[in-house]
Amino acid sequence: MEENFRMIAKCFFGFEEILEKELRDLGAQDVEKGVRMVSFKGDKGFMYKANLSLRTALKVLKPIYSFRANNEQALYKGISGVNWSKLLNANQTFVIDATVHSTYFNHSEFVSQKCKDAIVDQFRERTGQRPSIDKAFPDLRINIHIDKDQVSVALDTSGNSLHQRGYRTATNIAPINEVLAAGILLLSGWEGQSHFLDPMCGSGTFLAEAAMIACNIPANINRKEFAFEKWKDWDNDLFEEIVNSLMKKTKEFHYTIKGFDKAPSAVNKAKDNIKNANLEDYITIQEENFFDTEKDVEGKLHMVFNPPYDERLDIHMEEFYKNIGDTLKKSYPGTNAWFITANLEALKFVGLKPSRKIKLFNASLEARLVKYEMYEGSKRTKFQVSE
Repeated sequence: MEENFRMIAKCFFGFEEILEKELRDLGAQDVEKGVRMVSFKGDKGFMYKANLSLRTALKVLKPIYSFRANNEQALYKGISGVNWSKLLNANQTFVIDATVHSTYFNHSEFVSQKCKDAIVDQFRERTGQRPSIDKAFPDLRINIHIDKDQVSVALDTSGNSLHQRGYRTATNIAPINEVLAAGILLLSGWEGQSHFLDPMCGSGTFLAEAAMIACNIPANINRKEFAFEKWKDWDNDLFEEIVNSLMKKTKEFHYTIKGFDKAPSAVNKAKDNIKNANLEDYITIQEENFFDTEKDVEGKLHMVFNPPYDERLDIHMEEFYKNIGDTLKKSYPGTNAWFITANLEALKFVGLKPSRKIKLFNASLEARLVKYEMYEGSKRTKFQVSE
């Protein structure tokens, strides 16, 4: 049996609870929620599974060593305490990502350099050869985290951020990050239980993530590679076994997923991305201006979108957000509408009272995810009997 070890899944602010739930549902053990991260235990197969499946994780790290250091000599000595030849050959490449919150060390670049020296010197002394640095495609990605005098050394199991799912090749101005999109969908309660609409779909990220959630398709099934595939203990057979078992758990979806965008270029890009994700069977995309549309499905409609804001497009903010509110009110009864905006001022012009507001960050911008519940008929007319 493979031994269990501790791992850390990193996430955006506000997604800690959803990530914790995702990990528990996947079967992680000893799950503990932190700030922008959740730690858990699992074996090598679970490490593969977590990278393939987690929708709201940005990276999965495997801590291997920790020590205290309050100067560069102690840092060098601590890093030298790891037997790096167990993880890396002298003819391979590596890179170090350092994050520093400490008065003892001012610059992450300096920390990276010092750790690199310790690793390279260890190899040179033992073998006369040394591994080299490759920032783009390293064989081993090492994560160093310093908090005050506590140094944590971890291996990055993912490689590039897990938002790079592998299906999105065509994008528009400032597309929404795939992990952010998946987290917003999960926060909105989306599980594939009704019809779905993104009325301003851009390059189709919400549509793809919504379909994968509805059908229980692993988030990163289209991804080209993970960092652990270059490790010494890489087990291709185990990986294939995990992929097959995850794909057996996908399910059918019995509603519609639709996207609108008024820009023909956006519609074409979205269609390309949906095709790359092998999701054309579930999603339709039309060239439409949301403000000229109305609900065309029976029963509940779940709507999630990312309206443009001043940083991205030249729009008249007040009028635009008023149009969102008017269109929802007049044309979309029986709809739960969610959208994210970094323009907190603009929400005043929607003219509807949100039933929920959740604080998130879209890149570095503080944003709100808001929910508007549109009833079948107005609340008042619901109880009037027609003559």
